[in-house]
Amino acid sequence: MSDLSPNRGKKVKTKWLVSLAAALIFAAGLAATQSSTYIGSKKCSLCHKNENLGGQYRIWESTKHSKSLVSLSSPAAAEPAEAMSVAYPTEDPKCLYCHGPLFDKAPDFITEGVNCEVCHGPGSGYAKLSIMKNREEAAKNGLILYGPQDKIKALCLACHDNPHGKPFDFAAAWETMKHPLPKK
Repeated sequence: MSDLSPNRGKKVKTKWLVSLAAALIFAAGLAATQSSTYIGSKKCSLCHKNENLGGQYRIWESTKHSKSLVSLSSPAAAEPAEAMSVAYPTEDPKCLYCHGPLFDKAPDFITEGVNCEVCHGPGSGYAKLSIMKNREEAAKNGLILYGPQDKIKALCLACHDNPHGKPFDFAAAWETMKHPLPKK
């Protein structure tokens, strides 16, 4: 049954405008992220090492994420690499996808392993203190924020979904990784 009411044209136009606005907002956010460049976790540490601001950098440093590339050189990496037919884990994209995810986007920061920008996006657009002071402004400039834990878990499972036959307990892992902003 078709809508022949006099408001049909207005409804269609409104839906179209809302869709267009949403597409433009998405494109602007995508453009901000795409035009941004990676700056490395050392730059993030300038503010995020500070305990008053949450100490996120220190938390990251204490995790396996900060050492994920180094782990590919360990004796423990030999068996999974062999099972994947990989001769040089520190150079193979099959391994680097998870252990050095910036290998193809920002090779200068590959040694940082799974750094801040792997999850939060390239920092050049949002790293300025004047932008980071306003969470909404930071997000407009490319900072990726997650909100509910199911979105965080989905990102984690891109690499941790039964890696090399090892089970992954998201809840336990998140307890070691979470790095909230301090309450004001």
